[in-house]
Amino acid sequence: MPLSNREAGYIWDMLQAARRLQQFTTDFDREEYLESILIQSAVERQLEILGEAARRLSEAFLQEHPEIPWSDIIGLRNVIAHQYDDLDLQQLWSVVTENIPELIQQLEPLLPDMPPDIE
Repeated sequence: MPLSNREAGYIWDMLQAARRLQQFTTDFDREEYLESILIQSAVERQLEILGEAARRLSEAFLQEHPEIPWSDIIGLRNVIAHQYDDLDLQQLWSVVTENIPELIQQLEPLLPDMPPDIE
């Protein structure tokens, strides 16, 4: 089934959030992350965006791509949004460093090819 414009937008939002997660944490190790409320807040916000965009995708689309852990992505967003006082920062760091690179590789091929820039 072809990707609707709306779903392409959600995938784009997810991909942008995932790339920002990598960008925000590139020069940090786990200990520096655990000491920086600024980076923790930035990570949490991007994970929220990632999960919210995933939540908005149609059930049919989610079922077409079972290789992506949709329920984990959405569930993490819910924990950050609603149980923010009980976050496991080390788990969030693991998600960013271990799961986000793979997620980017899974999301990139889902987007339609963009037309070349017109000069």
